[in-house]
Amino acid sequence: MTAPTKRTYTATFLLDTRGYTEPVDTLVAKLRDTIIAVQGDITKVENHGQRDFARPPSRSYTAGVFVTFTFSGPGTAPAALREKVRLDPNINRVIVQDA
Repeated sequence: MTAPTKRTYTATFLLDTRGYTEPVDTLVAKLRDTIIAVQGDITKVENHGQRDFARPPSRSYTAGVFVTFTFSGPGTAPAALREKVRLDPNINRVIVQDA
């Protein structure tokens, strides 16, 4: 029996840190643990820092922290990752795509 093939994915997270009192690195560590929980092997983490939005959704929410993870995992990893972070109030958006 052959092992399932792993594909390489890029996951970009838009973090809403308004009212978040801990360092952003703590939130990034939680995301790292979540990717590992969906059988992902992380190869690269890029913290792009706080960036202004081109089109802010509101006057009070004009910037967010962008973090990109490159990881390899099974074909079910993107859907499982989206489901795990769906209700997290600090994650505004997640985009997972083939690398």
